[in-house]
Amino acid sequence: MDVIDGVQRSGSTGIVDLSPRSGEAIDLTGHVHHLPCCVKFTGATSVSHYFKPKTTDAEVDGLVVEEAFFRGRKLQGTTIDLPEGYSGFVMGKISFGQDKVRKAPSKGKSSAMLDGNMNSWEMLTKYRKITVWNHESFLSQDDAFLRSFHWFAVSKAVRTSLASPSNRVPHFYAL
Repeated sequence: MDVIDGVQRSGSTGIVDLSPRSGEAIDLTGHVHHLPCCVKFTGATSVSHYFKPKTTDAEVDGLVVEEAFFRGRKLQGTTIDLPEGYSGFVMGKISFGQDKVRKAPSKGKSSAMLDGNMNSWEMLTKYRKITVWNHESFLSQDDAFLRSFHWFAVSKAVRTSLASPSNRVPHFYAL
């Protein structure tokens, strides 16, 4: 547990590495799907054998509609660009041996943390577009997923406002 500005804060420490492992990162644009369901399986499978989206002639709010079926249920979806300046990432957790110790990157001291207390993540692939699916209803500009992108503009406005010289920049902590 850390004490910051006299307040006890608990959480985990972590490292996120967004540099590609070897050369250029694989771009999954056009292959990332947000489905309205939970798939309780991790591992390799031939998804394209079971999930076969097809483009339709329909267009809603300027978005081209695609159609697919998943576990017998009809899905309506559309492929959208992520907002300008943003990318999506597929991350993988880095596993270290139990006896391996890493130096805490945020501390200038020679303190060390066991990897069991520190999460380390690396970028596996990236993407600029995502296909968002709904059950039997068209995706529109009023969809909750698309509306969440408005928070990027709000975040930028707040960050810009707080960074102005006339404002004192407060400390924010993630718990």
